[in-house]
Amino acid sequence: MSPTFASLRYYNYRLWFSAALVANVGTWMQRVAQDWLVLTVLTDNSGTAVGIVTALQFLPVLALSAWAGVLADRVDRRKLLILTQSALGVLALALGALVLSGYAELWHVYVFAALLGCVTAIDNPVRQTFVAEMVPKEKLSNAVGLNSAGFNAARLVGPGAAGLLIAAFGPGWMFIINGLTFAAVIVAMTRMRISELNRLPVTARAKGQIREGVRYVRNRSDIVVIMCVVCVVSTFGLNFQLTSAVMATAEFGKGAGEYGILGSILAIGSLAGALLAARRERPRVRLVIGSAFAFGVSTGLMAIMPTYWTYALMSIPVGFSSLTMLTAANSTIQMTTEPQMRGRVMALYMMVFLGATPIGSPLVGWIAETFGARWAIGVGSITALLVAAGAALWTKHNWDYTVKYQVFHRPHVEVTYGPSTIDSPRPAEADARRDVADGLGVQEAKDRTTAA
Repeated sequence: MSPTFASLRYYNYRLWFSAALVANVGTWMQRVAQDWLVLTVLTDNSGTAVGIVTALQFLPVLALSAWAGVLADRVDRRKLLILTQSALGVLALALGALVLSGYAELWHVYVFAALLGCVTAIDNPVRQTFVAEMVPKEKLSNAVGLNSAGFNAARLVGPGAAGLLIAAFGPGWMFIINGLTFAAVIVAMTRMRISELNRLPVTARAKGQIREGVRYVRNRSDIVVIMCVVCVVSTFGLNFQLTSAVMATAEFGKGAGEYGILGSILAIGSLAGALLAARRERPRVRLVIGSAFAFGVSTGLMAIMPTYWTYALMSIPVGFSSLTMLTAANSTIQMTTEPQMRGRVMALYMMVFLGATPIGSPLVGWIAETFGARWAIGVGSITALLVAAGAALWTKHNWDYTVKYQVFHRPHVEVTYGPSTIDSPRPAEADARRDVADGLGVQEAKDRTTAA
């Protein structure tokens, strides 16, 4: 089997991947339908209303993620996922029934968005850490990459199919379809071979576990850098649902079908980035920074594209760079975090990744309404360039290493560590600095230092 698909050798992961692919198609269909419902049915092309819906959907992440991370470290993750996935399905079906009945109003969508956010806040850290139970540790990076590949493969189908179906039948049926797709995940979870799961350590109930997670992250400068970069890019740049909807309608005068196609074309780049990430055994912090810079450049070019089709084509490198950044960030944090802390650390990561959306979406929506859709994209470009440049300068100044580039010889990048890196009083901090270049896990970095 190709190294890209190595995790599919494992029965439990195959079940998960297949079911998640089906559910993700439904999720993308609902995302398109929800934005289209708010933008064209319940309001008169209000980017602010779309931004508020998105903000309400992600606001609970800020409030609940830290607690959800502790929960992910304490309980049976498989059973908890069955509960959260069931709740997500019920919410989708209920909203779909309301829309089809003809009684849906904007405040109804706001309420369902907030409820969906509450369930998602609990689901996210559990789902992220559960991947480590389905594959061996050495395949974790591959599994994370394949998860992203499956999510974006669904993105190739979901938005385009939703656009066509909305044009033919209206948005209500998209919520019903999405609700039904969660049955695939629930069935897959119940059919897993429990004996083949690699159980992560379960943390006993104790006081101060959230503070312990925050303290752990604070003492890992590599994780702090990743979170800062992802937070800024997510806040101002990863608002494609909103910006693509406004660009399709206000800038190019297109309908639901063309809006859905934009999401599918963006997924071409995202899928390519995910498949490349699945082949990468050791993620690197510098890849997060470099891909954030590439995202800033590509979104800047996308913002000035003159036609619908040039805009659509430019979304391919945007999707590639954004997915590379996110997959590298996710893999690096998971592979370098101690197992007993992983749920809490991933919850804090999801908090800065998704929790920034309630701030960014309304702001970007207001910029789109006030200054135009192109400026809404441009703000994301500028902030991504600034945070990537700032992170690169900070790491160069604070992490004792030098980098030598060679175009025609391997290795193309050679890193030399200074004595302050090897002799750092904080082992985790020393490991973090090595990870910038080598992408090694915490224990691997310690082993290499001991051997030297």
